[in-house]
Amino acid sequence: MQRIAAAAEEMLRDRLIPFWKALQDQGYGGYYGYMDFDHRLDKKAEKGCILNSRILWFFAEAAHTLQDGSLLPYARHAYEFLREKCVDREYGGVYWSLTYDGKPLDETKHTYNQAFAVYALSAYFRLTGDREALALAGGLFRIIEERCTDEGGYLEAFTRDFRPASNEKLSENGVLAERTMNTLLHVFEGYSGLYQACGDPAAAAAMKRILELYAGKVYNPEKRRQEVFFDREYRSLIDLTSYGHDIESSWLMDRGCGLLDDPALRKRISAVNSELADSVLKTAFDGHSLANECERGAVDGSRIWWVQAEALLCFVNEFAKRPDRVEFREAAAELWRYIREKLEDRRPGGEWFWRLDETGVPDSAKPTVEPWKCPYHNGRMCMELIRRDPDVYV
Repeated sequence: MQRIAAAAEEMLRDRLIPFWKALQDQGYGGYYGYMDFDHRLDKKAEKGCILNSRILWFFAEAAHTLQDGSLLPYARHAYEFLREKCVDREYGGVYWSLTYDGKPLDETKHTYNQAFAVYALSAYFRLTGDREALALAGGLFRIIEERCTDEGGYLEAFTRDFRPASNEKLSENGVLAERTMNTLLHVFEGYSGLYQACGDPAAAAAMKRILELYAGKVYNPEKRRQEVFFDREYRSLIDLTSYGHDIESSWLMDRGCGLLDDPALRKRISAVNSELADSVLKTAFDGHSLANECERGAVDGSRIWWVQAEALLCFVNEFAKRPDRVEFREAAAELWRYIREKLEDRRPGGEWFWRLDETGVPDSAKPTVEPWKCPYHNGRMCMELIRRDPDVYV
C-alpha cells in the first residue's frame, strides 16, 4: 500500500497535473472542453460546467494535498471562470454548459451540477480562505435545499428558472428517472465538502438525511447493491447493478459519514458499505480489473476509467477497515498494476484511456476529454492514496 501511494503521487505530479494544466484556455477562460482519442484539441467545443467544476476541485485539492503553491493560479483560473460564466446571476444556480467563449449554451439547472459546484467552491475556500467562494458554495447549497427537493428527497432537472424539466441527462439504459442514486451520492459529496470547509450545521443535517435515504431507500439489502433509477416514490425502474457506483459509494459514504459526530450512524452506514464492497469484489472483479455494470443479468465487461479508479479506493478502504481481509489488499495491488499497464495512456501528452475492452484494448471512439471525462476520479484516487495512512482507517 505504501508503494502504491508513492506511485500515485508520481502519477499525479508527472501525468495528471501537466495534462490538465495544458488545457487552460487563456483567451476565453476556463479549460478546453474536448480532446479526441488522438489528442487533437477542439478549442471551440462546448465547455461543460461539470467539467470545469471538477477541474477547479482538482487543482484546489492537488495544491492542498501536495502543498504546492504553483498550482494556485490554475485553481484561481478555474474559479474565476466558474464565478463569472457558469453561475447564472439572474436566476441563480449553475448552467449545464457554455459555448467555448463563455456564453450559456444549455441552460438546464441540474441538481447534480449544483452539487459539484458546491464541492469545488468548498475545496477552493479550504485552499485560499476566499470568503466569496464560500458564500457562493453556501448559496448553491440553499438553492438545492429550497428549489431542488420535495418532501421525499432530491429531484433532478430544472429549467433555467427552476421549473421541473425532464431528466435525460442523468437517465440511461432506456429509462427516464425522477430520482437517481447518482445525484443523491454527489449531493452528499458536495455537502461533505462544504461541511469540511466550514462546519455548517445545516450541511451536517442534510448529510444525515441523505444517509437515511441511502440506507433506507437506495440500498437493496436482498441484492446487496444500490438501485440506480427511481420514480418519485423510490420504486426502482430497472434491474441494473452499477458496479462503479456501488464501489464509489462504499468508500465515499464512509468518508463523508466519518466527518459527522454520530458513532451509531457511522457504524450502520459502514456495515452497508462493507456489504457493497464484498458483493462487488465477489461478482465483478476478475482478479485484475472491474466490469462496468450488469443489466437484467447481462454483464457489460467494458473496463471504464472511472470505475477502476473508484474500485481501487474501495479496496484500499475496505482493507483499512478490515485488515484481516487480505483479499482487498491483493485486489488493490492487482488493480493498480492493471491501471499502470493498461489504462494509463503512455503516449506523449496522454492521460488515461476512457474505455478498454475485456482484453485491454482501448476504444478509439472515446475521447480523452469531454464534459464527463475529467481529472476528478483518477485525480481523487491519487490524492486519497497519498493522504491515507495505509494502516489506519480514516
